[in-house]
Amino acid sequence: MKKLYGQRAYVQSAGVKNDMEIDGFSVAVCNELGIELSRHRSRSFEEMQKWGDDLSQFDLIVALSPASQRMALELTRYYHLAVEYWPILDPTGLGESREAKLASYRQTRDQIRDRMVDRFGPATKPGEPAQS
Repeated sequence: MKKLYGQRAYVQSAGVKNDMEIDGFSVAVCNELGIELSRHRSRSFEEMQKWGDDLSQFDLIVALSPASQRMALELTRYYHLAVEYWPILDPTGLGESREAKLASYRQTRDQIRDRMVDRFGPATKPGEPAQS
């Protein structure tokens, strides 16, 4: 999101559970597009709240799995914010060889990028004002 839109919006990544380490295949395929994930750490919704990220401060939660959609709907039932479910391929466990696994992860990466562009519009160029 930050690669496409810069500082247009505050973005926080969270999930149903905390795996802490980002999958190496995710790091590799995002690096192909100049997106640095190696220092990124995942967190759970519960950890977000413990660390001071109040869900009521967000406008939208994008869920990438049915489990995260259920959790987001449960956590936001008292807040006025939208929850969208984007059915995205889960590449974990797909492919026998390294290249086949990378192909699955690239497909997922590209699905997410395409959904962002469909939802939020074309990428913002550095120094370009946000589109209305």
